[in-house]
Amino acid sequence: MFKEVIRSKWLVFSAGLVLILLILPLFIPRFYVYLLALIFVTSLLAMSLNLVVGHGGLFQFHHGVFYGVGAYTVALMLKKTSLPMWTGFIAGPIVAAIIGLIIGWLCVRLSRLYFGMLQISLGSLIWVIVFRWYSFTGGDDGIPGIPVPAILSPLKNSYYFILIVLVICLILMYLILRSPFGSTLQAIRDNPQRCEAIGINVRRHQLTAIVIATFFAGVAGVLFVVLERSVFAELLFWVLSLEIFIMCLLGGGSRLPVPSWERPSRCR
Repeated sequence: MFKEVIRSKWLVFSAGLVLILLILPLFIPRFYVYLLALIFVTSLLAMSLNLVVGHGGLFQFHHGVFYGVGAYTVALMLKKTSLPMWTGFIAGPIVAAIIGLIIGWLCVRLSRLYFGMLQISLGSLIWVIVFRWYSFTGGDDGIPGIPVPAILSPLKNSYYFILIVLVICLILMYLILRSPFGSTLQAIRDNPQRCEAIGINVRRHQLTAIVIATFFAGVAGVLFVVLERSVFAELLFWVLSLEIFIMCLLGGGSRLPVPSWERPSRCR
């Protein structure tokens, strides 16, 4: 009974917060609407990292590179091809997840700090390619003036689009972390040796978590393009990844989005 009461209050609070965010653009200046939208994008990126850092216990030090890959994918598709605009929005997260699969497959063979060091190296390699390939990516000039669908051109429409996508992604993360996969992932974080001893494929679960997290990072990259209409190489630089990593540390590992009374049991 007590858990049901707390759960209902948590749902009411969440719904109330979303409602407030929906009506805020009607009363606040344009700059603050833009600032809130940018916070939403950054929050999604940080929460995607928390899937592997807070819940998976992996040292994902260069998560920002997948954010940049998602942004550059949609930017290049909209600027250099005649494909429908929404195709680029779908391709961004998928390409980011594919890059995450490749890098993750190489990194999960290592553990702890070595995992993070190898990922920084591979992520920096992608940043160098983007930074130096002027004819394709624009180099340090980036790609300005990216066309977006007319419906998303007004700032308020972009704000609502970003907010809706953020809420959908939060719900998906919540369901993932409440699933048996989420329980297993947190058990691996707490005691990988014991989980491996009882027959859990630790590397496969870690790699799956990386792919899921990088997919959501790619979604955040697409939302950045919707908001800014431009991309630049700094999105893939390690400084942004460090900032996002610090956000996860300050926010507290494994605090989103599973409430304390529903956290999966650990492998002991």
